[in-house]
Amino acid sequence: MLIDVAPEHVEGWAEELASLTAGLGHLFARPEPREVFADLIEGLLSGLGRKNGWTMAERAGHATPHRIQKFLGEASWDADTLLAEVQDYIVGHLGDAQATLVLDDTQVIKKGSRSVGVAHQHCGVTGDVRNCQVMVMLTYAAERGHTFCDRRLYLPAVWAQDAGRRRDAGVPEEIAFATKPELGMAMLRGAIDRNLPFAWVAADADYGKDPALRAFLHEWALPYVLGVPVTLPVAGPAGKPHQPAVHKAGDLLHYAIARDQWERRSQGEGSKGQRYYDWTWFDVALPGQQPADGFAHHLLIRRSTKKKQLAGGRVDFEYAYFLVHHRRNAALGEAVCRAGVRWKIEENNEQAKQITGLGQYQVRRWNSWHRHVTCSMLAQAFLTVQRAQHPDAGPEPGPEDCTAADNAPGHGDEQGKGGRTQEMSACR
Repeated sequence: MLIDVAPEHVEGWAEELASLTAGLGHLFARPEPREVFADLIEGLLSGLGRKNGWTMAERAGHATPHRIQKFLGEASWDADTLLAEVQDYIVGHLGDAQATLVLDDTQVIKKGSRSVGVAHQHCGVTGDVRNCQVMVMLTYAAERGHTFCDRRLYLPAVWAQDAGRRRDAGVPEEIAFATKPELGMAMLRGAIDRNLPFAWVAADADYGKDPALRAFLHEWALPYVLGVPVTLPVAGPAGKPHQPAVHKAGDLLHYAIARDQWERRSQGEGSKGQRYYDWTWFDVALPGQQPADGFAHHLLIRRSTKKKQLAGGRVDFEYAYFLVHHRRNAALGEAVCRAGVRWKIEENNEQAKQITGLGQYQVRRWNSWHRHVTCSMLAQAFLTVQRAQHPDAGPEPGPEDCTAADNAPGHGDEQGKGGRTQEMSACR
């Protein structure tokens, strides 16, 4: 659910915003960048249809965008120091020991070849291959709200290995090629080092299929719900001695169907109301990867409540697969809820692009990119905090959205099999 920001809300928050930007003035050595910083954050939160250097400069009363461009490109300040302040602000207002950290990437379509990291690569925004930049993002999803808390720019191999392009874009020498899951691990490691309070990690199959990311989460004994492809090798379920030792995850669907132990639960609220699916899970093992001490692995399968028209004209239920790494006393309901929390980062992607100018930058260099994106994250975090503090702006969906239901219709779907109804533990 997007934060729906009316002009009167932003006007009412002017004092809080001024206090926030003034409190971060110590990041800048001179008065001018402090002033431009405040102008920039206000511009990112304004009702401007397009939030680039020209429009925000005009709004701030600058004759040209030079001051904003200089602030993002040449002024003496550190984007990572601002990021630490953003994280402190998020934890100070939304901090929750039961929060979920959610990994995903998003793209910004670009022309030309000079903007740092731009390449002809897969673009999830359009579902095809095109010229774009890819940013790997981390969302902090808590009971009171959810917002971005970290970011990494993906540098494709064609960039990482091109000394001339790196030099022209100001890419630091220590930055080497890293996969998207590796960038995700770096952000999770940063969250651990900074003691961000959280309980679970969630991500889609592009991250769930990566064994190094899973190993990292096992090493740190972190519960997770990761989407996985049907080809993921798994062993199990237990008690089936005649089964092959190792399967693909999708091969276990026949076992789930034969067992027929599905529970209808909401995965959270969507644009049309609660998103109900049928769910089942059972214990599995990962060949060559042990869970953390006191943990277990389960394969969680989600089934649509109605048959649908699938690729090739086939009509059948639609299935999705998740690998759950959890403490042994965890319940199905909590795993379902955490799987639903993953969609919070999709909402943050949409919100940041529509409201706080995440992808509307006109910068090409490494340093400028990180500065703009971090400022956009601060603006988004401010909106999230204000929404949490001002109920008249409308509540964010809470953990009660992830509930069990007997015969829940869910978008007009058919009546479900009556699975067990159990109280959800609070989860974010």
